[in-house]
Amino acid sequence: MSVVLALGAAVVFGSADFLGGLASRRRAALAVAFGTQTAGFVALVVALPLLPAAVVAPRDILLGALGGLFGSSGVVLLFRGLAKGPMSVVAPVAALTASVVPILAGVLQGERPGAAAVAGIAVALVAVVLVTREDDSGSAKAGLEVVGTALAAGALFGLFFVCLHHTGDDAGLYPLLGARLASLPFLALLITARGDSLRDAFTGRGLLTVAVSGVLDMGANVLYLVALRHGLLAVVSALTGLYPAATVLLAQTVLDERMRRTQIAGLAVAALAATLVAV
Repeated sequence: MSVVLALGAAVVFGSADFLGGLASRRRAALAVAFGTQTAGFVALVVALPLLPAAVVAPRDILLGALGGLFGSSGVVLLFRGLAKGPMSVVAPVAALTASVVPILAGVLQGERPGAAAVAGIAVALVAVVLVTREDDSGSAKAGLEVVGTALAAGALFGLFFVCLHHTGDDAGLYPLLGARLASLPFLALLITARGDSLRDAFTGRGLLTVAVSGVLDMGANVLYLVALRHGLLAVVSALTGLYPAATVLLAQTVLDERMRRTQIAGLAVAALAATLVAV
């Protein structure tokens, strides 16, 4: 169950990041982040009354809020990187640290995945490296600044995932509510501190793209959270970290970002990693 949920989260995360990155090429990254977070918040508020009752402790909300601060900061950095650099490079680079941070946290906390799962985790990291590898051809490239931004974004996502892992199994989706209750005021403060208007997030072109990205992002968070409650943090994070495959494929299809042979090999290796973890 956790394998299916984690892979589903990877596909949806990748699609959400593609749309968010696309919107960030026309709008400020902060405005896009605020818009996507708002759309996800609305979707969550609509869904919560339809779900079974949950047993929520203050700790679950606080951990969710802390994770929300990490996650929203990561979203801003990711969208900034996706706006400046090729999606086929930025997304996989971010995924590398987004996977490594929870994997290390899980191992430090005493998780001991089986031999096949350990091999799958290692292969998943190799897949991410292959997808990010550059050469001297005319393929899409990213500068050091963009790569550094992507690595920082991924580390922040990893901390968000760790925070979710420590919430109670009976808390339902309320940790995600805590995350949004913290991230939205935080992003609003950043926007106003820059002298911009919050209205910019809800006006202009590309609003539908922003809204769909936000709803997909929330859906991916839900899948990830449920996957954590059925599996190990290290394994779930490694599989979810394969999300760049969706972003790269969409970038190639929609934006005509040419994939290199190493990137194609990376996607094949990613499939192998998923199979090993499933075993």
